Amino acid sequence: MFFILLLLFIAVPFVELSLLFAIGGQIGALRTFAIIILTGIIGASLAKWQGARTWMSIREELQAHRLPGDSLIDAGMILVAGALLLTPGILTDALGFSLLIPPARAVYRRLLKRWFKSRFKLETVVSSTGFTGPGFGFGEQREVIHGEAVDPDEA
Repeated sequence: MFFILLLLFIAVPFVELSLLFAIGGQIGALRTFAIIILTGIIGASLAKWQGARTWMSIREELQAHRLPGDSLIDAGMILVAGALLLTPGILTDALGFSLLIPPARAVYRRLLKRWFKSRFKLETVVSSTGFTGPGFGFGEQREVIHGEAVDPDEA
């Protein structure tokens, strides 16, 4: 995993710089710089808007006593999208914008869920101590009838 991250930290900036120089050679440095600035501004406003919508969705699901699983995944992807859009570059901007488009985010969400399900195994264990009477917090509260035990052989 370390080597994959190291490769990404080396390869992505190299590819981004190569693309920026190639685009700058075609349309000019000033226009390329303007594109970088505009994608950052547009991306930040889109991330803010999508983040607010997702936050409202999380609140609605919690108020309805439902677990906001998909909305939390969306919130994480929107956070990553914002970080990618603030990073100057063509590839990171394209990936960041795709994370802000709800249908594309749904595809990424399905892929993430599938990946997590393949990586982690969920096991649950349910046990009971057997104590379910009054005073243990489980079961019904029953009326207690006081009396004496009588041995039929001694009576």
